[in-house]
Amino acid sequence: MRTFWNINRTLRTLSEWEPNCWVQVTCPTQRDEDYLTNELNVPSWFLDDIRDKDERARYEYDEGWVLIILRIPYVKEVRSRTPHTTVPLGILIHDDICITVCNYETNMMIDFVSYQQKRNQGFTDAVDLVFRLFLSSSVWYLKRLKQISVLIDESKQKLDQKISNEDLIGLSRLQDSLTYFVTSLRGNETLLSKLKFKLPVDELDADLIEDVTIEMNQARETTNIYTHILDSTMDTYASIINNNTNSVMKTMTSISIVLMFPTLVASLFGMNLLNGIEHAWWGFPVVTIASVGVAAISFWAFKHRHWI
Repeated sequence: MRTFWNINRTLRTLSEWEPNCWVQVTCPTQRDEDYLTNELNVPSWFLDDIRDKDERARYEYDEGWVLIILRIPYVKEVRSRTPHTTVPLGILIHDDICITVCNYETNMMIDFVSYQQKRNQGFTDAVDLVFRLFLSSSVWYLKRLKQISVLIDESKQKLDQKISNEDLIGLSRLQDSLTYFVTSLRGNETLLSKLKFKLPVDELDADLIEDVTIEMNQARETTNIYTHILDSTMDTYASIINNNTNSVMKTMTSISIVLMFPTLVASLFGMNLLNGIEHAWWGFPVVTIASVGVAAISFWAFKHRHWI
């Protein structure tokens, strides 16, 4: 789906392409890609790069085209191992052409358009649009991190009551999501540092870049904090599980040893050898009482040492 936006003073839709408008392409179909390559002469190889969900954040310049890939946060609606992840957003600029291409429909882009319409100011130029997309992505990273923090707290509360595999797997998936976040944020920071020298930046853009830098640093530091919290939490619960396993094994071993002593007494008097009580009527009761007594003494000794 492609949408043409007039970005001069306000943000409103257009029926067709006009010079200096913003072409937003979301979940492009083959018809959309044909339009971009045939009508606007977009490099087809760059569209293939955007289609790769693992494509890193980067800047390129090719035959007059400024080609940028920005990593933005994305939440998968379907059940997935990593529900919170990042996807590439392609930005293409050439003279009076400004295009964004994303193969996923993200809440960030929906909110970005809605917020700009509420501002009722539009964009000064394509460079202003680029850095505002950077700012929006940083803000949305922080929003997603708050959601992850809530999920971490909920899982920890459940694990405090009962340790279950499902909750531990959920924490592991959040750990994977934070890994994607911190990697993408580092790539975006490196990309931003390059764009400050590659794009024509005016005074207003410089102020905007400073805001983006602050938000990115905050998002990266927050991601690192949550990563450390998750690492320590997983280590703590792993230690608890190992301790519980050791306690169970110690108890089972102690019980086995306690039961071994009466078994030894019964085995000794049960052998086909002369022991003096094989014909006595009281032989069996004496052996039974001796077995129970030895077991009781062993149990008391283990209990006294807190082995059971």
